[in-house]
Amino acid sequence: MANSLKDYVFTSESVSEGHPDKVCDQISDAIVDEYMKRDPYSRCAVETATTTNYVGIIGECRGPAEVDHALMEQVARDTIKKIGYEQQDFHWKDVEIDVRVHSQSADIAQGVDADGNEKDDGAGDQGIMFGYACRETDALMPAAIQYSHEILRKMAEARHKGDLPLIEPDSKSQVSLEYKDGMPVRATSVVVSTQHAESASQDDVREMVRPIVESVLPQGWMCPEDEFYVNPTGRFVIGGPVGDAGLTGRKIIVDTYGGAAPHGGGAFSGKDCSKVDRSAAYAARYVAKNIVAADYADKCTIQLSYAIGVSKPISVYVNTHGTGKVPEAKLVEAIGKTIDLSPRGVREHLQLNKPIYARTAAYGHFGREPESDGGFSWEKLDLVSALQKEIG
Repeated sequence: MANSLKDYVFTSESVSEGHPDKVCDQISDAIVDEYMKRDPYSRCAVETATTTNYVGIIGECRGPAEVDHALMEQVARDTIKKIGYEQQDFHWKDVEIDVRVHSQSADIAQGVDADGNEKDDGAGDQGIMFGYACRETDALMPAAIQYSHEILRKMAEARHKGDLPLIEPDSKSQVSLEYKDGMPVRATSVVVSTQHAESASQDDVREMVRPIVESVLPQGWMCPEDEFYVNPTGRFVIGGPVGDAGLTGRKIIVDTYGGAAPHGGGAFSGKDCSKVDRSAAYAARYVAKNIVAADYADKCTIQLSYAIGVSKPISVYVNTHGTGKVPEAKLVEAIGKTIDLSPRGVREHLQLNKPIYARTAAYGHFGREPESDGGFSWEKLDLVSALQKEIG
């Protein structure tokens, strides 16, 4: 009889940069970047919604006046163009864009800014945030979400290069993996639904997608042919915001661990790093990843909690899921000695006051490569030596 804790099938999904919700995430984060370019202590809470021939941008911001409604509209058009939308009823040139962004609440500002200046001290809101890492992939990410992201990322790269001229921007993937003794061993099914040109048959689409899926999955992991589903409902010509409305922050499980770990509930995109929904979730991933990389556990979940205006975490929780090689209490103690988890401490340690956010808004915020300009700094493994010094 199978051990339900170790032998099972687990599924995660991803959505592409052209999915309506991800169009919104990317616009919101591109606006955050415009503020960060000009003033690293800007405050942003930007929400975007989209539907047929329409984009609405709302929110509260505080920063340089040159990031005005006209610039936000241009950023939205540039983002839509970069994604590749030049379709009837959703084209970057003529889509209606309505901007209703106003100044940040003074009540929020007084709780977040220290001594009345713009260097954040207290958390921008209350809440709980989780981070997770495991040994299922080289990126120390759960395998199902990592492969789901990679399938769509490779499809997008091929589409932008012109190698998939019949494929349109909107797509989704879903990977189901069989686990034996707690580790993935093969795909039991793969689902890819992608928008396509009217001239493409379903067989055409299937054969365009197949080599990408096979290149992403480890050798010998491809699912059986009758479990490989491409556009299982058939034709998918009408897509993107024409086919479905989009909204910032509606893909939080796609953005994190594909359901393999808890989520505190807060979305990331459109928020500056004083918002602990974002910055503390990055810090929790950073700590969890470094604990696993330091070989103190094979799996690690971190929970952090904050209160608005309070400059320290209310709690720090560590769970190594029975794989820990040192007591969890010792890990909590070591974390407190190696990283300042106040909002300011996180911002400074991970150097988050930079225009690095638009790139996070599709294909996951975690499991990415750290970049030379500070992008994905929370994926670095530079806390390992400090942890080892404290723990031994």
